[in-house]
Formats: sequence, C-alpha cells, structure tokens
Amino acid sequence: MTMSTSEKRVGRVLVADDEEGVRTFLAESLERAGHEVTQVADGAAAIRAAHEEPFDVVLTDLHMPGTEGMAVVRTVRTEQPDVEVIVLTAFGDVATAVEAMKLGAYDYLQKPVSGPAAVRELVAGALERRAKLVAAPRAELATSVKLTFGAPAMTPVVEALARVAKTGATVLLQGESGTGKEVAARLIHETSPRAKKPFIAINCAVLKEELLESELFGHEKGSFTGAHAQRRGRIELADGGTFFLDEVGELKPSLQAKLLRVLEERQFERLGGSASITVDVRWVAATNRDLRAMSHEGTWREDLYHRLAVFPIHLPPLRERREDIVPLAESLLTGLSASAGRSPPLRLDDATKARLQSEAWPGNVRELRNVLERAMILADGPVIKPEHLWIEAGAAPIQPAGWAEESSLAELERQTIQRTLAAVAGNRRLAATKLGIGLRTLYEKLKRYDLR
Repeated sequence: MTMSTSEKRVGRVLVADDEEGVRTFLAESLERAGHEVTQVADGAAAIRAAHEEPFDVVLTDLHMPGTEGMAVVRTVRTEQPDVEVIVLTAFGDVATAVEAMKLGAYDYLQKPVSGPAAVRELVAGALERRAKLVAAPRAELATSVKLTFGAPAMTPVVEALARVAKTGATVLLQGESGTGKEVAARLIHETSPRAKKPFIAINCAVLKEELLESELFGHEKGSFTGAHAQRRGRIELADGGTFFLDEVGELKPSLQAKLLRVLEERQFERLGGSASITVDVRWVAATNRDLRAMSHEGTWREDLYHRLAVFPIHLPPLRERREDIVPLAESLLTGLSASAGRSPPLRLDDATKARLQSEAWPGNVRELRNVLERAMILADGPVIKPEHLWIEAGAAPIQPAGWAEESSLAELERQTIQRTLAAVAGNRRLAATKLGIGLRTLYEKLKRYDLR
C-alpha cells in the first residue's frame, strides 16, 4: 500500500558525489520532499560526516577521488548497521553495485538519474525498511514480551504502574540493567490518556554530550559544524505524548541543568536559537544508578532528582522473581524464532528449563535473551538443550556434546557464523536471519571474532 504524501517518512540523508551538478540535483530533490540533507564531495568526507552525526540514509557514488564508495559502504554498514545505503553507479558498473548490496546496501541508482521522483521513491523505500528493522526489536521486547508472568515480587510493581499511568506524574524507574525498565515505560504510555500520542525514547549513555544535547533540544541551521539545516529535537517531537529518558544517571551536569529547566518551565530553546519552545510532555526516566547517593556526592543535582522521582518504582532483578524466568524465556524464544523465520518456534526441554531457572542472571532479561540467541545458533533441531546454553557466569562455558575439551563455544560460534556467511555469499542481513539473531548482534560478533 502506497503511503500518502502527508504520511511519507522524512529523514537525515548524506549525499556523497564528486560531481557537483549530480550532488546538488540529488540534494535539492530530497530537500523538496522534506528531508534534511548533508552534501560531501568525496568518500573520506562522507566517512567523517557519518562519524560526526547520525544519518538515516546514505547515498554514495561508487567512484570518487581518494576513498571510493565501496569503502564508504563497508564503513557505514559496519559502524552503523541501522543506516540504509544507496549506491550511485554509472552504466556498465552494475556488478559493483550488486557487490555493495551483498554488503547490505539497500539498492542502487543508475546514472544518469531519470528524475527527482526516482530519487525520492528510492529514499522513501529505504526509510520505510529502516523504520521496520529498527522498530522490530523494540516491538518484540515491549509488546510481545510481558513485564511479568505472575511472580509475587512483581505484584506491587504492576499495581504501581497501573495507578501512575492514569496520571501525568513524572516516574523514575529504578533497578539493575536489563530488568525491563523500557518495557515498563512503554506500558505506562500505552495505558495512559496519552497512548495515541508519540512515545519518544533516548538513551543518555550512548551519545556524546554535544550530540545528545542536539538530539534532545534540536538545533538551528549553522549552530555548529555540520548543522546544515534546522532540526527539531526529540523533546519537541514528543509534544503531547511521553518522553522516556533511559540511563538518565549518565547525564553530564550541564545537561542536568538544562533538563531541570524543561521539567520546571516546560520550555527550551534549540541549539543556536533564541525562540522559546513550549512542550506538553509526560516524563518517564530510568536508571540503574542511585541518584540520591549521587546527589549527596555532588555528581547529580538534588533538585533534578526530586523533579524526576515524583513517583519512583523499583523493578526487582530476575533472580528475585524466578517464577518469571521460564515463561519469559519461552516468550523471548517465540519472538526470536519469528524474527529468524523459524516455524514452529524452538522449544526448551525440561532440563534446559531447570538450568535457566537455577541461574543468577546478573544481566537480567537482557542476558537471558542473549543466551537464547546463542542457543539458537547452536541448536541443530527444534529443541534447545542444556548443552546449547552458553551462560557467561563465573564458571567456564559448557562444552557442547561431541566437541573436544579444548574447543570452546566461542570458537564454535565463530565457525558457525563463518559458514553461514559463506553460504549466503557474504550477505550479512540474510546471514543474521539464518542464524536467528539481530543484525546489530551479528555485527558485534563479526567485530569480536575479527570476521570480515
């Protein structure tokens, strides 16, 4: 079904081409469709630009002076797996474009480009695919997987979430990493009067301070190097809905002060701007750190702590709600199997269930999910058995049956990934699907095992 003009996605696009006429034509075609476009004239500049700010789509010519387009494709696809890449190629060089697609590029555009519509249509398709791929893990975690399956330790948590969701109070979710704080935040939003409005999330730990500030508040054109156009921040995009600050304890003091002002006055300015922007946002924050203790130490603003902790909720670790472990594992396994195209989903035998329930799970739900992903790689049939579990606790990993003592599961995993990549001619997206793991997870493993 074709999206209407008002529904079409817009994004941040990087255009790399050494021909000024082609570069300008592509940029203008996309800017008229509402996209924010950055132009560069060679591959080295494209790689630098991708390091400085995130893009949704990269259009790169294959043949440029110095660093060529294939190097751009390899670098961007390795460092930013969520970015979609479109390559520009001259007539007769389609084979190289196909090679780029094997590395994960979305598609290629042949020169001379027939017109603006072809460019816009291709970028729209890339943005649509990116949106589906980025949203899939979140949907799997926040919708398919329940917060609890009836563990008594979670009863007061569920009751507190249900009560506060009906209000507009600011909520501070506390607990160890991987306990389901984002799932709880989405539950608050989805059961609140704001459910039909945006739910916008940002992880305060993964972005540099300068970039985080721009992501939060937006910026005006020319406010800093690389700010080629005005951009609305995520707080502004969340107007009327819920804004989720994950890992809020990682905020630097300068941003703590600016966040406090937004919470108190509901106003802010974009970077480089002077006009005040008013927002109506419901705030939910999450942290695995003790903000009260940090405020006593002087590393966290006490006034901001009290603003965020209007309604604090503590999520217990998985080891304190063991009744949830097996049904949660089965739910996660169903989602992972579906993502990998495996039907029916893989099953856990009784010995595996007992093993899962006995573990300490210091990484909580996130660690459990990773263990199941690894087990799917190692399982030969439809059932996951104890020998397929690789649980990184204090003890050494379990060795799979039939393998020599000195052959570790890490080596087995490396060889499995290597064989799968060879079977699909290096197509990493297809390899991830066959392995039953996420694309980002595959790239992490490729780096870990030095596989190219």
